[in-house]
Amino acid sequence: MGQTLKIPARGLSASELLAAWERGTGQPPAGKAVTLLAASAPEVPPERLARLSIGQRDACLFTLRELTFGSRLVALATCPFCAERLELSFDVAEIRAGPPTALVAAQDEEEMEAHTASVADYEVTFRLPDSRDLDAARSDDPEAGRQELVRRCLLVCHNRGEPRPIGELPAEVVAAVVEEMERLDPQGDVQLALACPSCGREWHATFDIVSFFWSEIDAWAYRMLREVHALASAYGWSEAEILAMSQWRRHMYLTMVGE
Repeated sequence: MGQTLKIPARGLSASELLAAWERGTGQPPAGKAVTLLAASAPEVPPERLARLSIGQRDACLFTLRELTFGSRLVALATCPFCAERLELSFDVAEIRAGPPTALVAAQDEEEMEAHTASVADYEVTFRLPDSRDLDAARSDDPEAGRQELVRRCLLVCHNRGEPRPIGELPAEVVAAVVEEMERLDPQGDVQLALACPSCGREWHATFDIVSFFWSEIDAWAYRMLREVHALASAYGWSEAEILAMSQWRRHMYLTMVGE
């Protein structure tokens, strides 16, 4: 059976964060997510982390971001009606679907939890999407990608007790199954309710923790490399020695270098 996992086990140090950034650069978003979680829980095989549902995975990433950079999130959004730029500021707790909990990650395919949805005369057994599914369903055509994602997660279909090919499911049945997936895994689809102060219009925007967290890490990494370069040039210290310093000490030394 799957073992209970504590993910993330802790926040990432400067050296761990920089190493994860180096490994993850060039990976697809799903790969970046697994790379970050693997850095915080090195005792857990990455393939097990890849089998976490999207909601479980993103809940872990919210916690990892909170442990690493703090709980406050600052983001930008563009009004789809008047193109006004909005600055958003909110806390991780405000967009959690539930309290952080221990997770059970399947060790192999046979252990992955199956769910059943009954729609009209159909009964469909499915599993929740994970990082492997997102990676396999990547497409320039959003609708094609969505169909591939759903196809990978549908396991068995019966119509009035008789087996039916998954590819022949009516669109309304597929839509109902997708809705049930979202209900079972709510952290995987975070929607922000926004209102534009300029035009007064309201809308919902998806908040993607993977892209948000990675963009923060990307900016942090470039800034950190510049700091390492400046201090190594001035004092001859190694990268490891500089990264082991607290942020406050690095800042103080950089201030003196600039004098």
